[in-house]
Amino acid sequence: MSKDKNKNDKKDYKVALLVVLLLVLLVLAIAIVFILGNRNNEEKKDDKTLAYTDLIKEISYGNIEKIEMTVGSTNVKVKMKNEEEEKKSIVPNTEAFIDLVQGKVAEGNEIELIQNPRGILERISSTLFSLLPTLIMVALFIMLFKMQGLGEKGKVYDDTERKTKVKFDDVAGLDEEKEELIEIVDFLKRPDKFVKMGAKIPKGVLLYGKPGTGKTLIAKAIAGEADVPFISMSGSEFIEMFAGLGASRVRKLFEKARKISPCIVFIDEIDAIGSRRSSNNGAESENNQTLNQLLVEMDGFSSEETIIVLAATNRPEMLDKALLRPGRFDRQITIPTPDLNGRLEILKIHSKEKRLSDDVNLESIAEDTAGFTGAELANILNEAAIIATKRKHEDIENDDIEEAVKKVTVGLEKHNRVISDHDKKLTAYHEAGHAVVSQYLPTQTPVKEVSIIPRGVTGGYTMYKSNEDKYYISKTEMKEKLIVLLGGRAGEKIALDDISTGASNDIEVATQIAKDMVTKYGMTDTLGPIDLKGKEDYEMQLFGETIGDKIGEEVKKLIDEAYVNAQQLLNIHRDKLDVIAMTLLEKEKINEKQFNEIFND
Repeated sequence: MSKDKNKNDKKDYKVALLVVLLLVLLVLAIAIVFILGNRNNEEKKDDKTLAYTDLIKEISYGNIEKIEMTVGSTNVKVKMKNEEEEKKSIVPNTEAFIDLVQGKVAEGNEIELIQNPRGILERISSTLFSLLPTLIMVALFIMLFKMQGLGEKGKVYDDTERKTKVKFDDVAGLDEEKEELIEIVDFLKRPDKFVKMGAKIPKGVLLYGKPGTGKTLIAKAIAGEADVPFISMSGSEFIEMFAGLGASRVRKLFEKARKISPCIVFIDEIDAIGSRRSSNNGAESENNQTLNQLLVEMDGFSSEETIIVLAATNRPEMLDKALLRPGRFDRQITIPTPDLNGRLEILKIHSKEKRLSDDVNLESIAEDTAGFTGAELANILNEAAIIATKRKHEDIENDDIEEAVKKVTVGLEKHNRVISDHDKKLTAYHEAGHAVVSQYLPTQTPVKEVSIIPRGVTGGYTMYKSNEDKYYISKTEMKEKLIVLLGGRAGEKIALDDISTGASNDIEVATQIAKDMVTKYGMTDTLGPIDLKGKEDYEMQLFGETIGDKIGEEVKKLIDEAYVNAQQLLNIHRDKLDVIAMTLLEKEKINEKQFNEIFND
């Protein structure tokens, strides 16, 4: 569906809704006018008002000369034979009243009955009141019809407008994953050779990994390489407040896919509709219906229909087991964060259209960004281009990229923040404590930069070099990481004999690491290799009633031991702690070269 049609559908939906609102407001306004008018009439009751029972008596006595009324109105004007002024009265039933008057006239009473036609405003309001329910129903049907049609809002790329231009060359850092997905391209390009061999075309491929790793990008690359239509839709687009619309949209999506087969259907964030089925209450019932329809559609492909469903999610553990079985999502591919070579290739791709200075070393940047996703690397280069423009550089320099890395990871540097001398000294010893402790721990990476200039929400920071990708972390490394994290608190205590709130984030991270060591990785002798992380209360009871106390004791033991070791290291190397802190107070920032010179002096 083209963008223009999507815009027109949304416009029609808004127009229908606006018409309903205007009609309701107009009727309400007219009703308020009539209510206020009637209230004013009631307030003005005096001797000129004649009660209905008295009016009937006067008619029967023959004292009425003229009655004037408006069609459809209950208000009447009465002229008595012996009085000059007219009186007003309200009749409950106009038709019965007219019959009564006409009957008296037929009996010989001389009563002049005048029936005036209704005014324009009264006729319009009466018509609107009578048509209002019908208009509201029609508008609601239009809205529902438009919402049903949203099942076709999946973005289709084919022909000149809709085919994706992304190729595998545009995807870097996923060489092994691309190798596996090339088979999908062959299935779509040349399905006959696989059918002759008796092979069945995969129904679906699930891509899962951290946000920003390139799941959507590689799905588009598959469609671009196969040169087939690519239907893209987000899982959240299936969910609506009206029951049954989600399942309807799934049906419409696959109807469209069958018409343009062979093609690829891509559902991003599939966990929005593919989460595990539970009770049939409320919104969960709607989600269950949507998921059931998706399961039926994926199982209903015939061998002649070359349709492959690609799906992406960050949370594969949330998906229903029926969705993951062979025959639906036959393949499940993890899209990891890129390694060193992958990061270098990604940086090369995103730097093609950027003016880089000769001093920029992409390999060094790739080394310092271990754990970064492709989206984060692209963001860093974009921020570097913005920073270079603000600094009026002709090209993007290495300093611009390093500043971009700090801006993305730590936050914006704040030179104008007013900080007291006491806080500066406390921050200097805190960051010096981190840096000095890490220098004497063999598993920790070298210090790259130490600063007491505020960035983001932090008063200072210590950055470390990262020259390798780690897939496993040893117990020793985790224990030494705890020592580094508590080195800042230890530095404050030793130098100033006081502690501050500046270590709150360090303590939070250290506590989480210690909890994972105890409950997830089984790195304690007391509890042993048992997975206790995220267990329910009834599951925890299997390990004894005091298991919670034992976990708390082990976590506290790890934290206390790390804090004592940090203090011991800083007491031994107190001279280095003081020199680093004093240098920070003087220069506010120490780079890797200056830091090493202080330690080697």
